[in-house]
Amino acid sequence: MFDRVAAARTRRLLTQVLAVLVAAGFLVLAGPGTPRADAAATACPGRLVKTMTFATGELRVYKNRQYACAVTVARKPGARRAMSVSVQPRGGRAAVDAGAFTRQAGPVTVHALNRCVRASGAVAGRGASTGWILC
Repeated sequence: MFDRVAAARTRRLLTQVLAVLVAAGFLVLAGPGTPRADAAATACPGRLVKTMTFATGELRVYKNRQYACAVTVARKPGARRAMSVSVQPRGGRAAVDAGAFTRQAGPVTVHALNRCVRASGAVAGRGASTGWILC
């Protein structure tokens, strides 16, 4: 009798977990999207503090208490092309991600507690730079 009771509880628990997972999947697929779905795709922690647009894409800089993070996003994702992003704390070494990407370069993160940072990004030879910010 104990085995049947345990098996029934296990079946019921698995059914409930599966129902929750299916509901979460439907919410992700059918839920209200963000105005900029690509902004949610970045892995940068913190809040967006600066956006620099240029002809082929945009550079986004995020900041939380201890870190600054940057990502370069192509205006029209698709074919592989040269992209780069860098972020440098004042007095420190720059973190760089460069290569041939389809959608974005980065994210790159540096420790920037009480420091100014500068960021730059480029897509297909066109780019932007922030100068010293977050001082």
